[in-house]
Amino acid sequence: MSSDLRVEESEIEILDIYGDGGAGGLSDDKDIQKCVKEFQKHSPDAAVQKIKENFETLDHVTLNIGVTGNTGAGKSSFVNAIRGLSNDDEGAAETGVTETTQTPTPFPHPTMPNVTIWDLPGIGSPKFKAKTYLSDVHFERYDFFIILTSERFKENDINLAKAIKKKKRLFYFIRSKIDNDINAEKNRRNFNKEIMLSKIREDCKKNLKSVGDSKVFLISSLNFNEYDFNKFIDTLEKELPETKKHALVLSLPVYSLEVLQRKKRHLQKMIWLTAFGSGAIAIVPIPGLTVACDYGIILSFLESVFKSFGLEDSSLQRLAARVQLNVMSLKAEIKSRFHDGVTRRAVTSLLTTPAMAAIMTLKGLMSGAIPLGQLPAGAMSVPIMHYLLNKGLKEMEKDAKSVLEKAQLH
Repeated sequence: MSSDLRVEESEIEILDIYGDGGAGGLSDDKDIQKCVKEFQKHSPDAAVQKIKENFETLDHVTLNIGVTGNTGAGKSSFVNAIRGLSNDDEGAAETGVTETTQTPTPFPHPTMPNVTIWDLPGIGSPKFKAKTYLSDVHFERYDFFIILTSERFKENDINLAKAIKKKKRLFYFIRSKIDNDINAEKNRRNFNKEIMLSKIREDCKKNLKSVGDSKVFLISSLNFNEYDFNKFIDTLEKELPETKKHALVLSLPVYSLEVLQRKKRHLQKMIWLTAFGSGAIAIVPIPGLTVACDYGIILSFLESVFKSFGLEDSSLQRLAARVQLNVMSLKAEIKSRFHDGVTRRAVTSLLTTPAMAAIMTLKGLMSGAIPLGQLPAGAMSVPIMHYLLNKGLKEMEKDAKSVLEKAQLH
C-alpha cells in the first residue's frame, strides 16, 4: 500500500508540471513553446543543439552596471549592498566622506563573476568633467546606469542623464540614504513617514523635469527590504532584455522572502530550458534504476540554485555577520540532502529516491503528455529531467526560507 501511495504522490507532482505550474508551467510559457517547435521543425540532435546554445547563452550572459553620482552620494555603499556585502567585508568597495573612486572600478559579484558592478567616479570631479564624462568612463561598457544622490539631483546629474538618453541607453535615478532622512525627521510632532517619502519623490521629479519621464527610486543601502528597492527591481525586470534580467535577478542578495520567490520564478523557467536543452541523451546507470538524464547538467543547475539562494558557506558567513548570528546556527537550518553542498552523493540520492522509481513506472508518462507527446521518442525523458531539477529546487527553497526565518529576514 505504501508503494501505491508513493506512485500517487509522484503522479500529483508530474501532473503539476503539465498544469499551470506557476512560473514553471508548460501551457503558458512562450519559451517552452519555442522549445517544442524546435523539436518539431528539426531532427532531435539539431533541436537539442540549438536549445543548448540558447541555454548556455542565458546561463553565461554578462551584466555590467555603472553606478555614478557626486561625492558622498553613497555609490560605494550601494555597490557593496547590491552584491550582498557589508562595507567592511573583504572585496567591498572603499567608502568614505571624500571621493574615493578615482577611476572606473569593477567589482565582480562574489558568486556570479559574469555580473559586475562598476563604481564610477563622481561626475564633475577634477579628473572627470561633465562634457567628456561618458567617453572617459567608456560608456559602451555598461548595460545601464544608476545615478545616485543623497540630496537633490544637481545640474551635472541632469546633464549626464540627458547625454545617456541621447545614446539610447537605460538609466535610473536613485535617491539614497533615505533612512537618514527618516531618522532626522521622525521625532517631529506631526511626522508621517509616507507623506515625507511622497514629498521627497515629488521634489526629485520636479527637479528632473527637464530630463523627461524620469524613474526615481528611494533606497537605503542598509535595508533593501524597505522603501523602493523592490520597485526598482520590478522596473528592471520589465525593461531589461531577457538574458540581462535573468543575470540580474539571480545575482540579487537574498534579503527577503520576496527576493527568494523572484529568484525561484526565474529558476523554474531555467528548469524547462535545461530539461529540453539536455536532450536527455546521457544514460547514467544507477543500481536498480536507469535514468535517462544528463548528470553533469543536473549537477551544474543545482550548484547555480545553491549559490543563488545564498546557501553556500561564504554567503552564510556574510549573512551571519550582518545579522549578528553564529554562522553554524544558519547552516543548521539547511536540513535537506544538500546540507554539505551539491555533492555527488546528494545528486545521486536525488536520482535514487522511491518517488523517482515510481515515476519510471507511471503509464502514459512518455506518450500522454501534451505538448510533449508530439516530440520524438528521444526527448520523452524531458519530464523526468524536469522532475529531478524541480525537486532539488524545492528542497533548496525550503532550506533558504528556514535560513531567512532564523536571520529574521521576511
